Amino acid sequence: MQATATWYIYGLCVDSAKGLLFHDGSSKEHEGKGIKDRGMLGAEIANLKAPGPIPYGDYESEVDKPTYYKDHKQPMHLRMEAFVLDLQDRLVTALESLDPSSKFVRDRWDRDDGKGYGISCVMQDGSVFEKAGVNVSVIHGTLTQGQLKSMRDRNPQTASKLSASEEYDFRVAGISVVVHPRNPHAPTAHKNYRRFEVYRKNADPLKDSPVLAWFGGGADLTPAYLYDDDVRHFHGTLKRACDVHDPAYYPRFKEWCDRYFTNKHRNETRGVGGIFFDDLEDKAPEALFRFVYDAGNAFIKAYVPLVARRMRTPYTQEQRNWQLIRRGHYAEFNLVYDRGTKFGLMTPGARIESILMSLPLTARWEYMNMPVPGSPEDRLLQCVRTTHDWTAQTAPAPSPAE
Repeated sequence: MQATATWYIYGLCVDSAKGLLFHDGSSKEHEGKGIKDRGMLGAEIANLKAPGPIPYGDYESEVDKPTYYKDHKQPMHLRMEAFVLDLQDRLVTALESLDPSSKFVRDRWDRDDGKGYGISCVMQDGSVFEKAGVNVSVIHGTLTQGQLKSMRDRNPQTASKLSASEEYDFRVAGISVVVHPRNPHAPTAHKNYRRFEVYRKNADPLKDSPVLAWFGGGADLTPAYLYDDDVRHFHGTLKRACDVHDPAYYPRFKEWCDRYFTNKHRNETRGVGGIFFDDLEDKAPEALFRFVYDAGNAFIKAYVPLVARRMRTPYTQEQRNWQLIRRGHYAEFNLVYDRGTKFGLMTPGARIESILMSLPLTARWEYMNMPVPGSPEDRLLQCVRTTHDWTAQTAPAPSPAE
């Protein structure tokens, strides 16, 4: 007996036994209705074309680095600000290249107290990206007692440098990225890089040195369906960026990522990992800045080709549902465990829309959802219940035309 399968392509129903069907189950000739209706499952695929070369997809080939990369006379917080703004433009351009018909909305905002600004670049309901945010924030202020306690509690070295009885000012410049593609076969990804500086109260950041300063960040991948070559490419690209600066970085930060991005209440990692680090001050600030520059730019090369590869793959309603269930787990981590979300919500005058930008546009919670053993969904679930060495056999960069 021949097995049959049902797929939704371009918003139409295709049955492997009956051929092309329509929403009423008939096989009548298509009359041109609904092909561009994004409300139909998979309708967006009809207008997607194979993308060309991805802009900024190879930062290593740059003939000349940006001015901020080489200007050692500028304070580090100003160089970091210039870097995250530049990286924001690069990533937005690269993501828009996959779907020229959709554009990011740029929202410049300023804190009500005048202590900083941000630029939120957000795309919603695009053909390729259901929701994508590339946010930059450059803020300063006074650490609250709750923030100071949290910093001292998590790091003994921080506790030795910051007194619980003193007041401190802080400055932070960072970029935060979350991309939720529409197609279930294209993985969600997250990136965050920042520099955090702590000063004595009322110090002049242009003249005085910080009491404490560090870099933090990383990038990780969260697929709904597991494509081993995609994951190997993502990890391999990040590993090469790390190895240029310190061969110990990738294994250290990969393990840190697996440990940090864990939904403890579900005993599973949020996705298939990447790299993560915080409170990084083990080298001179210049050396660390160059590492963060390479790691931040490597994300474009590591991730955008994966979306290009998978964004035109046909998918079923069941696969869409599974994607939304996994997004629910993604939201659980961000709301329960994520340190950046907690810090932002504790900051007086914080912009809540930007802090919660990482949440998906849609998610799903089903009571007692259990994938069929041996199914692709079950394979993903088993994968996130343990950790893996994804660089043992590093795959070549995927072709967008594949």
